[in-house]
Amino acid sequence: MKGNIPLAQYKESDFLTTFDLTRKSDLNIRVFMTNSITNYLHQLAPDLPPGELIKSGNFQFSFSVDGKFIYKENMHYGCNFGGAANKNTATTFRVPFTSTKGEDWWSLNLWERFKSHGGDEALTDGMHNLTVELRPYVISKDDDKVKIGELIASGQLKLNIATPIVTPLEISIQRVKGNDDWEISTAFYDQKKIEALNTAIATYKLKEITSIVVVKDGKLLIEEYFNAANSSTLHDTRSVGKSFASTMMGLAINEGYIKNEDQTLSSFYNLKEFENYSIKKGQVKIKDLLTMSSAFDGSDASSDSPGNEENMYPADNWVKFTLDLPMDSTKNNGGKWAYFTAGVVLLGDILNQSVPGGLEKYADEKLFKPLNIRKYQWQYTPQKVANTAGGLQLSSLSFAKYAELYQKNGKWKGQQIIPSAWIDKTFTHQVQLADRDNEFYGYLFWNKTYVHKGKNYEAYYCAGNGGNQIIVFKDLPVTIVITSKAYNKAYAHPQTDKIVNDYLLPALY
Repeated sequence: MKGNIPLAQYKESDFLTTFDLTRKSDLNIRVFMTNSITNYLHQLAPDLPPGELIKSGNFQFSFSVDGKFIYKENMHYGCNFGGAANKNTATTFRVPFTSTKGEDWWSLNLWERFKSHGGDEALTDGMHNLTVELRPYVISKDDDKVKIGELIASGQLKLNIATPIVTPLEISIQRVKGNDDWEISTAFYDQKKIEALNTAIATYKLKEITSIVVVKDGKLLIEEYFNAANSSTLHDTRSVGKSFASTMMGLAINEGYIKNEDQTLSSFYNLKEFENYSIKKGQVKIKDLLTMSSAFDGSDASSDSPGNEENMYPADNWVKFTLDLPMDSTKNNGGKWAYFTAGVVLLGDILNQSVPGGLEKYADEKLFKPLNIRKYQWQYTPQKVANTAGGLQLSSLSFAKYAELYQKNGKWKGQQIIPSAWIDKTFTHQVQLADRDNEFYGYLFWNKTYVHKGKNYEAYYCAGNGGNQIIVFKDLPVTIVITSKAYNKAYAHPQTDKIVNDYLLPALY
């Protein structure tokens, strides 16, 4: 159906047979079943009570195009359609695949995953037959085996795909303007690759990209803006701002305002004033927070974690929220990595109370002014402290300066701004990233290795929600800034990697 049509108003004529799928469209499905999903799950696992059934399985979605199977996915049990109770009784529900209404459904990401796993390649210009099938699945708690049930519901739709018409101006390479701080590069690169990149962005195959900047050998080589952004735009790169907390910590330690990264929380706080006091909490080091390997019971990857950032934001004091958290008995400080935004807020508070004039003034004097960055915007904590959790907004060229500072071992235009020893520590494999092969974490910088023409190229990078990445190669004299507004989209970071792997590296080398 086209848009959200309530069940009480739904008519047979609302069943679509054809649909023009465009960049801005509202494609929904309405599912009609004989039984509720809980009943279907009961048929697969009759020994489980309803409360356990809905935590052991859900729907399997299967997508085919023109009679060819493309993608299937077993939806997490937490994906529902109006509340867990509805699973016991509802026999019809609505799911949006695309939406212009600002909805935040799991199904929008499901549709994007289908497209990124073959759907985009199958849905070429013209008319295509889309088939969507739903089946129940249950995971056995005894052996983790997945049991798939019979077909519950299926639907077919003729999708009309028309790639947006782009103009030569949208495809053409934009003139590098830079500013007085940059020398413009005349180095060769494959312009056809950049034109192909611009085409993919203009046709929305790469979505919500706002800028791409490439610096090679210290000179500005590529400077491209999209989707109404320009050289003056301040980009909200979300958690990219966390890396700046690492930078400021290095400066504060170098100037003696903080002894070293082995200082513990007990040096800065009377932890007995907070909930869940333990000696283990007092032993958390600055280094543990820099590497996201403290023993706090906090992980942004788990919605059940007490320290999840979504529990922090509604609190009226984020530092107290963090220091009140319990410790995880299964973790040791400096051990297992877990993404923990609240820990970076603690670093910001420690800096704010340790450096003269507070963090914001100190950052301006010691980092932004030396880089000649005059236009930027902090976000703030409820206590009006510069927010090191993220949201620091800079222009693309200012982010490029920051990246070059790390590329040049802490120097900008011959001036040593960050100690080279701090760069070395930051660009070290401090902790192995959980569930990622050959990827590591430094001091609030991510690490990965790109493979290009059979060779490995290691890089450290800042990353933020939406696909924002600032990349510093260790093996190449290259830094890359990619800004994007694909917030909370499953494709955000994969498409940023695609830009680097499929377009930028082939254009440069």
